[in-house]
Amino acid sequence: MLLTHRPVSADDVPTICSFPQTPQELFFMFPKAQYPLTEEQLHASIAQRSDSTVVEADGCVVGFANFYAFEHDGRCAIGNVIVSPKARGKGVARYLVETMIAIAFERHRARDVELSCFNENTAGLLLYPTLGFEPFGIEERLSPDGRRVALINLRLVTKAQAPIAE
Repeated sequence: MLLTHRPVSADDVPTICSFPQTPQELFFMFPKAQYPLTEEQLHASIAQRSDSTVVEADGCVVGFANFYAFEHDGRCAIGNVIVSPKARGKGVARYLVETMIAIAFERHRARDVELSCFNENTAGLLLYPTLGFEPFGIEERLSPDGRRVALINLRLVTKAQAPIAE
């Protein structure tokens, strides 16, 4: 599967809104949204964020992410990460996050790239460390059904950030 990426367009929004299949999946992608994800909710998020990006496979949108924090020469934080149910397990999330990392470093000259992942999002927790992310904090949150969950904050550790061994 050949993957490419480009900035999101208004025409992509209905497709992206179909990706979260359950309230839990939407919570992982966009904790403040109400299920089902509506075009209005997604447009509002895109308007407040930076570098909203889609991944395409064979001309079809299969992934989406953006930055909810974006500081030139500072920190970029990746959010709203979601992959089409039909494209999961095929490397789309890896490509998407790698693309967002590249945008952070190249366009924003970021020093840090961060993202957050809920403890129940096993796929994300298994992927992010393989891309160099390491946990640096945990926050308590409530799931849509009122249960306590952990939001794990992760930071990309680059060679420049790694501690010097003594």
